[in-house]
Amino acid sequence: MSIIQAIILGLVEGVTEFLPISSTFHLIFTAKILGITQNNFTKLFEVFIQSGAILSVALLYFTNVVKYRELTKRVIFSFLPTAFVGFILYKFIKNVLFESQIFLVGIFVATGAVFIIVESLIRKDKVKLKKGVADLTYKEALIIGLAQSLAVIPGVSRAGAVIVGMMLFGFKRSESAYYSFLLSIPTIFSASLFDLYKMKDLVNSNYLNNWSLLAVGFLSAFISSYFVIKWFIDFLKKNSLVIFGYYRLIVAIILLSILLK
Repeated sequence: MSIIQAIILGLVEGVTEFLPISSTFHLIFTAKILGITQNNFTKLFEVFIQSGAILSVALLYFTNVVKYRELTKRVIFSFLPTAFVGFILYKFIKNVLFESQIFLVGIFVATGAVFIIVESLIRKDKVKLKKGVADLTYKEALIIGLAQSLAVIPGVSRAGAVIVGMMLFGFKRSESAYYSFLLSIPTIFSASLFDLYKMKDLVNSNYLNNWSLLAVGFLSAFISSYFVIKWFIDFLKKNSLVIFGYYRLIVAIILLSILLK
């Protein structure tokens, strides 16, 4: 992997991390397009640079985290199921779920279909979006955490799972996105640090080059995500998730046409 490739992957991560389109999915296939061989370091890189995107959230919402302690408690409550699932399934996720490209595309499409179905239910008034994060109960927080744990499967989207889960509980789209931002802080930082710890020998085997690539990807993801976060909240105040559902379907058709040649 070159420095330029690391910058591109960082930009892709920053743009896609907070949108419900799966940053991991986009990183895997961007790396393939760039001709980057998928190995243990690239898998670590793809996870670690997510912490760059999360740092932008931490800086933007630091005051909220400190000021609203009750909400912070609920975020921690939501984080627990994901931490448990991620720890238990670590090797399976790394060695199996990241390997099958057809499987990834299938999950990508299925999640997009869920977006379209949920938005259809909202349009028909079968689901009403009226609640804000201040209304979130501990029980709902736990279930939201379980929904987020589905995102250990590449292609699902951590943000998408949280947002859809909250919408089904009646939370407004923008409020759901805001909570997904806050929940990303402990989720992604812990995943990145855990992965870095597990792969420390690999990183240190080519110390200067590997750390340079991680630092460049981290910074690139941080800068690009900062602008996406602000835009996404405003977008969801006026729009639905349907566009992301159709985006997934179109991208999947393009990728399948390439993979099945």
